[in-house]
Amino acid sequence: MKSAGILTRVVGSLGEAKGLRGIALNELVRVGNRHLLGEVLRVTEDVATLQIFEDTAGLRVGEPVIREGLPLTIELGPGLLGSVIDGIGRPLGRLADLTGHFIQAGTTVPTIEPTRSVHFTASCTAGDRVESGDLLGTIADRGSFVLKVLMPPGKSGLVRSIQEGGISVADAVVVLDSGEQITVTQRWPVRRSRPVVARAEATRPFLTGQRVLDFLFPVAEGGTVAMPGGFGTGKTVLEQALAKYGEADVVVYIGCGERGNEMADVLHDFSTLTDAQSGRPLMDRTVLVVNTSNMPVAARESSVYVGLTIAEYFRDMGYRVAVMADSLSRWAEALREVGSRLQEMPGEEGYPTSLASRTAKLHERAGRVRCLGRPAREGSVTLISAVSPPGGDFSEPVTQACLNVSGALWALDPTLAHQRQFPAVDWEASYSLYADAMARVFDASVDPRWSATRARAIDLLQRDGELREVASIVGPEALEDKDRLLLAAAAMLREFVLGQSAFDPNDAFSSPAKTFALANAAMRAFDAGNAALTRGVTFAELSIDAVRRALASLRDGPAEGTDLACRCVDEAISVMASDSASAVADVNARLQRRPELTPVDEAGPQTSPDPATPNESESRP
Repeated sequence: MKSAGILTRVVGSLGEAKGLRGIALNELVRVGNRHLLGEVLRVTEDVATLQIFEDTAGLRVGEPVIREGLPLTIELGPGLLGSVIDGIGRPLGRLADLTGHFIQAGTTVPTIEPTRSVHFTASCTAGDRVESGDLLGTIADRGSFVLKVLMPPGKSGLVRSIQEGGISVADAVVVLDSGEQITVTQRWPVRRSRPVVARAEATRPFLTGQRVLDFLFPVAEGGTVAMPGGFGTGKTVLEQALAKYGEADVVVYIGCGERGNEMADVLHDFSTLTDAQSGRPLMDRTVLVVNTSNMPVAARESSVYVGLTIAEYFRDMGYRVAVMADSLSRWAEALREVGSRLQEMPGEEGYPTSLASRTAKLHERAGRVRCLGRPAREGSVTLISAVSPPGGDFSEPVTQACLNVSGALWALDPTLAHQRQFPAVDWEASYSLYADAMARVFDASVDPRWSATRARAIDLLQRDGELREVASIVGPEALEDKDRLLLAAAAMLREFVLGQSAFDPNDAFSSPAKTFALANAAMRAFDAGNAALTRGVTFAELSIDAVRRALASLRDGPAEGTDLACRCVDEAISVMASDSASAVADVNARLQRRPELTPVDEAGPQTSPDPATPNESESRP
């Protein structure tokens, strides 16, 4: 029988109970007559301090506290993909069916529906010896997704029998010679990382489809990113774009402490988005972990661990998993609130002194690894964590704790966001420790000039920042022609390389080849203009508008028209020093071969916005 104690004190989500001698740290308990789920935070002789994951309103001293005998765990298996679960692993859809739209405290629903039917295809036979992580078979989940059933970590033996075909997730698919039964589901404690053979070197880029990220601040597959930004800087929109276009097999989106209306928008958008890779609904390869700001704060703290455990489960199958945590600031606020109720010594701004170490432990669970078992396989977890610093102050403790352990910083600037620049990534404050290694990969796979072009673009943007301060005082007309050309070239970089439209189907995703074509064209135009100025041509005589319109055609045109658009850009650059009508007319003739490409004329690019996307113009700088 499970031992029980008595509740002696309740303060918000914190409680104390006596009579639980021998209870372990982080062990689960059921509190009160409603059986609220809680976790042990501190043990002193027979007194246990508990954090309760549910609403404690109405809880009274003297109610029973029952030990569960295990830490907070989550069930892993078929049915996770496409699901929406809360911070302690309960599926919100089935909770709504059971209790209505308001969660009743003490309600327990298993993460995986026990009666769910699946079709299991075995990969081993009777008499085979299986070790931890070995492949037992596969299940087709959410259409074409192949879910791999693995031997649970820490278990091994000879296969006595195996069951194939249609089964329930609760049925045993493998029976070992010891009599132990293995099902297609596993349970794993969320605060403990799943074991691997070894860490693998980060040699592949995590392609995002966003030019400013892939070109200037790339992240390796299995890397970690801190993405701080104030209110209205586009964190959620950018994370949705990464979930849709990022080169990942599985996406885990963690809504930690966000407002309910924001998470409602995320749920609506994710249910309507189409996966650019397969053409199927994006939810077919997505798991949403939702814990809004009005939910109990203790469950907010556990939601990040739940999401990372799910990510590691799919990583062990050899898949590439992207984790979007929005946001770690709310997670840290939960730590601060629980710490204050425990009367712990506060650190900077009231956060617990363990904030840095706990943040580091979270980020250590990301990475590219060699997985347990046979056949040999590699998987990765790429962690992109949004941070919401109060007032946009990047010196506050949570942002600094994330920066100390993250491999890249994508700093979102409210000024750029107000200028309709998307993504609003500040290229002066952002950085990537993976940039050099990933640039060598792009040199080999895209173009050998990638690294050199990237270095020149960064230098141009830095010089542009200095010149714009001068121009704001004396005016751009007072600058020398070469400086005015530099400002024009940097403006082309900002508009056509660093900026994208999340509403334009031709521009929402940019392949590395298209990204390089735009960046290289902007730099070649800068070189051509400098050469013309050396020959005595004035800045006013340069055909910069023709180049801009050709670049707009390349940016906004469909993928099948890329080659023609590139040729038009080349011709526009070649006639930059010429102001002749025949040269511009020749470029126009090239552009008009395809009706979707924009001709060069006095009125500028003539593109009509999609009536279904009325905000498209707002996304442009």
